[in-house]
Parts: sequence; C-alpha cells; structure tokens
Amino acid sequence: MSEPHPDLHPLLRQRHSALAYDPERPVTEAQLELLLEAANWAPSSYGDQPWRFIVCDRLRDRPAWEQALDCLLPGNREWARHAPLLLLACASERLSRDGQPNRWAQYDTGAAVENLSLQACALGLATRQMGGFHLDRSRELFAIPETVTPMAFIAVGHPADPDGLPDPLRRRARAPRQRAPLDERVHYGRWRHPDPARP
Repeated sequence: MSEPHPDLHPLLRQRHSALAYDPERPVTEAQLELLLEAANWAPSSYGDQPWRFIVCDRLRDRPAWEQALDCLLPGNREWARHAPLLLLACASERLSRDGQPNRWAQYDTGAAVENLSLQACALGLATRQMGGFHLDRSRELFAIPETVTPMAFIAVGHPADPDGLPDPLRRRARAPRQRAPLDERVHYGRWRHPDPARP
C-alpha cells in the first residue's frame, strides 16, 4: 500500500470517506447549493449531464430523510443515521438530445459525485458514498423512472470524533488511508501484468 504523494493537491489528500458525523450541525442551504453546483460542473459525454440527485435533508424534510435511511443496508444505517443529509445519486441512462442509450451515464455520474465530494471537503464537510442499499426499495420510495439508475447514497455532514462510534466502526474510521501502488493499477502502452482483483 502507498501513502499520498506529498505534492498531491491538499483537497485530494484531505478527502476521506467519513463514518462519524455531528448530528447537531446541519448542512446549510448555501452549502448544499454549492455542493450541487460543483457536481453540475463535472465533465460529461456530449455535455449531457446525466446525473440526477435526490436530496433528503433531516431538518428540512424528515420523512424523505427517513425513507433514505430505510433504503440503506443495516451496516450503513448504523452510522449514517447521524448524517444530516443523505443524497441519492442517479444516472439517467438515455441521452437527452435523442433518447438513445448513454453508455457513459454512470461514468459521468461518478465524476459529478467526485466534484461534490471535493467541494464538500473544501467547505469542511465530510462525505461517504454507499453502494450498500436496497435498489428496488429506493426506486419505489422515490418514484425513480426505469430509465434512471440509482447509483449510490451519499452521507454529508460535519465530521465528528470517531471515538463516539461503536468499536468496529471506530477502528475503520481510525485506520490509515492508503491506496494500492500505482504499478498495480496503471499500464503503459499495453496491459502488462495480471489484474490483482482476479483470484
């Protein structure tokens, strides 16, 4: 495993997937607007902007936030219940210009979420993306069309001290942030070695 390069941009070095959130500090409307604006300036194929966000704010729309929490798997629900804001990032799978399939929709939605996450970090907020949720329940509860794919829930809030978490979560939150060495993920010119994700 490798540590971040010392010359990496501070936002990239600081951003992490937080597990501990302050339940008493809301995300302001101005902060939320800036997060969504950052997402909206992500690059996308044909400039189609296929990302869609469902905003569930505990203080401004408690029923929607509770529905979002109910969609999460128990392991995520345990800590995400402290986050004041839960967003559901979705990908619109058809191009708006002609209705044809957009095979880059999910890729582009991921770029928008990364923009949002970095803007959150710049504002002193914490985020964590979650793939552990009930897809069908999310579709039903939030009336998501069939041409739109729910991709991930995102917890957003002010970071809190991980010491308040139950022991297994506290250990995860305190674990050093590491990445695989670049030579396991990058190929120059052609594919040159086995993929470490394969058995």
